[in-house]
Amino acid sequence: MTSMENIKPDVGGMSALSSTLVGDKSASKMSSHSAVSEKKSSSEAANRVPSPTDKDKDNPAADTRNMRRIIAEDPEWSLAIVPTLVELCIKHLVVNFEHNSKVLHDLEPKHKVMLLEKISTDIPLKVTALLVDDEGYWKRCCKARWQICDVSAYGRSWKRMYFERHLQRIIEQFVPETTDSTELTETLPLCSGFVRKLDIRQLLPPVREAPKMGAEDDISEADASDTMEGPEIDHFDFGAVLPSLPYIEELSIVYGVHDAGMNFEWNLFQFTARDCLLLAKCVAACKTLRVFRLNRSKVDDDKVRVLISHLLDHPSITMLDLSHNIIGDRGARAIGKFLNNHSQLTELNIYDNNIRVAGAQAIAHALTKNTLLTKLDMRLNRLGDEGGQAICRALLKNTTLSELNLGSNELSEPTAAMLSQVVVQNTALRSVELSCNRLGPDGGKQLQEGMEENDTITYLDLRLTEVGQESEYCINQILHQNRERARAKRLRISIPSKGSPSPSQSVGA
Repeated sequence: MTSMENIKPDVGGMSALSSTLVGDKSASKMSSHSAVSEKKSSSEAANRVPSPTDKDKDNPAADTRNMRRIIAEDPEWSLAIVPTLVELCIKHLVVNFEHNSKVLHDLEPKHKVMLLEKISTDIPLKVTALLVDDEGYWKRCCKARWQICDVSAYGRSWKRMYFERHLQRIIEQFVPETTDSTELTETLPLCSGFVRKLDIRQLLPPVREAPKMGAEDDISEADASDTMEGPEIDHFDFGAVLPSLPYIEELSIVYGVHDAGMNFEWNLFQFTARDCLLLAKCVAACKTLRVFRLNRSKVDDDKVRVLISHLLDHPSITMLDLSHNIIGDRGARAIGKFLNNHSQLTELNIYDNNIRVAGAQAIAHALTKNTLLTKLDMRLNRLGDEGGQAICRALLKNTTLSELNLGSNELSEPTAAMLSQVVVQNTALRSVELSCNRLGPDGGKQLQEGMEENDTITYLDLRLTEVGQESEYCINQILHQNRERARAKRLRISIPSKGSPSPSQSVGA
C-alpha cells in the first residue's frame, strides 16, 4: 500500500515539462521565422537599385527608377512636331489643285515653289498648260512619261519638250476616219505657244475592211504582198494642225508605219497624190517654217514637182531635206528651178535618190546662179563622171558653197581631174566628201597637185577611193596645215599663206 501510494503522478513536473516543450517549440518557430526574414532582407538588399549619388541628384534622368517606357497605341505616332498652318494649307492646295488652281498667282514665291514641287503630274493639261511655267514641274512630267529625255534637242526647255512630244504622239497614233479628233482639237490651243518643232516618225493609214474572197479567188499571202499593193490610202491631214502653230520652225515627216510586223502591206508606206497636195499647201502657207524634212516616203518625180511648185519663193525655208526617196531626173530639174533664185535655201539634202546625169546637170546649172546655198549633199545617187564633172564646172563659178558631198556616185578619174581645178580656183569650199568612188591612183595624184595650191579646204574624205597611200598621206598633211591655219585665223594669229613671203623675207627685201 505504502509503496503504491508513494507512486503518484507528478502533475506539477509534467506541467513544467509541457510548458518547457511548448516554449522550446515557440522559440524554434520564432528563430526559423527570424532566419527567413533575415534571408529575405539580404536578398532584397542585394537586388535593391542603389540610390542616386549627390552628384546626379540634379539630373532626374540619371535615376532609372524614375523613367517609364512609353508605347504609343497610334502606329503613326512619331516625335515629329505638329505641321505648321502653312504646311497644312499647302497640303490642302496640292490635293485640290485641279479645282483651286487660280490661287497659284496669289502665293508668295517660296510657297509657290513648295506647291509646285508636290502637285501631281497627272493633272489635266487644260489646268497646267497656261498656268504653270515652272521648269521643275515640267521636268517631272517628262520623266514620269518617257524614259529618255534629251532636253538639249528642245532648246533646253522641259515645257516645250513635253508639248512637242505630246502633240507628236497624238498625230502618230491618229487613224483617219477612226480616231476621235476631240483630243487633238483640245490640245492644239494649249500647246500652240510652245511648239517649235514637230518630228513625225510615222503616219497611220485608215483602217479598211478586208475584201471578201471566194475559194476561186484565194491567193497566197506571198503572192498578195508581192503583186498587189492595194488602193491608195490617204493619211493625216496637216491642214488641221499647222495653221494652229504660229511659232513652228521645223517639220519632219515620214509617211510610213513603225513595227508593222505581220500586218505589213506595201500601201502602209504610200505617199499618195492627195497627201502630197495637202501637205504642199500647208507648208506653203506656213511662213514661219525654216526646216522641212520629208524622208523615207517614196517621193517620186511627180510628187516632188507638186511640192516644189508650192514652195517657190517661200520666204523662210532655209533647209530642205528630201533624202531616202525615189526622186529622178525630172524631180531634180524641179529642184534646180527652186535653187535658181526662187528660194532662200542654204542647205539641200537629196541623198539616196535616183538622180542621174540630167538631174545633176540641172542642179549644176542652178549652182552657177545661186548665191545662198552653202551645203549640198548628193551622195548615194547615180551621177557618174558626166554628172560629177557638171557639178565641178559649176563650182568654178559658184562662190558660196562650202560643203559638198558626192560620195557613192560612180565617179572616177575624170571627175577627180576636174575637181583638182576646182580646189585651185575655188576659195569658198571647206569640206568635200568623195568616199566610195573609184578615183584611182591617177585621180589621187591630180587631187594632190590641186590641193598643194589650196589653203582653205580643211576636210577631204577619200576613203575607199583607191587613190594610193602616198597621195592620201600627202593630202592629209596639207589638210592638217589648212586646219591649223584656220584655227590660227580664228585666234587672230597671222600665219603667211602659201606663196606669200615670210616676215624675214619681207624685211630682207
